[in-house]
Amino acid sequence: MDRFGSMSAFVAVVEEGGFSAASRKLGMPLATVSRKVSDLEELLRVSLFTRSTRRVTLTDSGQQFFETARRLLDELEEAERAASGEYHAPRGELVITAPIVFGRLHLTPIVVEFLRAYPEVSVRLLLSDQIANLLDEDTDLAVRISELSDSSMVAVRVGMVRTVVCASPSYLAKHGTPRHPSDLALHDCVTRSLLSSPDSWPFRIGKTIDRFPVRRRLVVTTAEAAIDAAIADAGLTRVLCYQIVAAEKKGDLVKVLCDYEPEPVPLSLVYPSSRMTPLKLRAFIDYAVPRLKQRLQTIV
Repeated sequence: MDRFGSMSAFVAVVEEGGFSAASRKLGMPLATVSRKVSDLEELLRVSLFTRSTRRVTLTDSGQQFFETARRLLDELEEAERAASGEYHAPRGELVITAPIVFGRLHLTPIVVEFLRAYPEVSVRLLLSDQIANLLDEDTDLAVRISELSDSSMVAVRVGMVRTVVCASPSYLAKHGTPRHPSDLALHDCVTRSLLSSPDSWPFRIGKTIDRFPVRRRLVVTTAEAAIDAAIADAGLTRVLCYQIVAAEKKGDLVKVLCDYEPEPVPLSLVYPSSRMTPLKLRAFIDYAVPRLKQRLQTIV
């Protein structure tokens, strides 16, 4: 019996929420996954799951074994990486995730430079505005633009990012410039459907944050679409400051309500805490942080 193979199948069933999902993740036939878990239960002489027609649930013994199995598999993976030399020289694939616009404008150029400097490292760059779970998705590093609360992660702060409201000069000339957040109810606004509370925007009033209703005339799913619509005189939109640098330089967009902006949020490089950080990851952090800091200083 392949104990580690069976443990891997068991852990995948737990983490993916079922045998079928684990089969897809592992690229293994469903019958093989089921057999490996059954072999493990026979070896341990306990039931790891309570099975029903709709779902599988861990038993008490299963929950206890899952925690141990997950730790053992993590340690095995680290041992394999150490033996392959990953901790002695920067080499191997580095998986990085970042927000779409920031990744395209600021991270991709740095990644390209990094690859020239480290020929034995390759990078898989995943650009998405959805927050990825680094452990579940086998991701080495994430760019996060938010306050961080997950204590299992290590965060290297790179800088701060403002959230700004902007519009085209021609829109403001025709409709007037809002002087207070309450004026937004009288203006056309372009909002993002993927953000929470798209019908109101937060602003700093004195020492507190208050939300003000906006009249959304256009709803889009990406920041790029919101910016393009604002440039085309569709109304005011609310985006992150680095997303409109080019449009501001061209004179296509103008920031408004700057005195009421919420406090800037941190931009950090985040990675799972570990007893041993692979050199490929450490090399990238050391290479990227000063260059990202320099870029952020020019746009904030």
